[in-house]
Amino acid sequence: MRREYCQETDPAVMEALLRHGTIGRLGTMGRDGYPYITPVNYVFWNGHIYFHSAPQGEKIENIRRDNRVCFEVDFPLAYVDLAYRPQDGPCRLHQLYRCVIVRGRARFVEEAAEKAAALSALVAAHEKEGSPPPVAPDFAGVTACAVIEITPERISAKSDLWQNKSLEERKALASYLLQRNRPGDEETAQALSRTERTSP
Repeated sequence: MRREYCQETDPAVMEALLRHGTIGRLGTMGRDGYPYITPVNYVFWNGHIYFHSAPQGEKIENIRRDNRVCFEVDFPLAYVDLAYRPQDGPCRLHQLYRCVIVRGRARFVEEAAEKAAALSALVAAHEKEGSPPPVAPDFAGVTACAVIEITPERISAKSDLWQNKSLEERKALASYLLQRNRPGDEETAQALSRTERTSP
């Protein structure tokens, strides 16, 4: 990783990012030799990534042909716009973010009870209110859809929160974001205040 100061090395942090996300980007290898990327709703559950799909389609064909996949989840934070330091010019515009990348292997979940359990976890992760009833193994939708499990083999993650800047610089940006008050600015300002400096 070129910017090592952005690298997250704590497995607990990487897993927390995966648990926090709801939409990931699945990378498979297409028949034509080009990578194929698809956004999917997912859940990170019991150490694996699960998503559901129609039983046919390009990503399904790709997985059946080559089960090596890449899975990416990103969390855009505040955008440091030109108004923050106009004297710096457009080359200093910056997007703060967190992201996690998983390399692993996909398998189709075939057994009805296992599919239903994974679908129940997926529904529970996306329903923000209440406790949805579990998906029954004999529910018709269990048979009608494909459920795919990704077993991670390598996980890497990055957090760009100006770790290479001084505490004073991070405080100044946090103050600007709180005054600007766009969606995500307050969360980013709080994260900046918790970030320790790491030499680039």
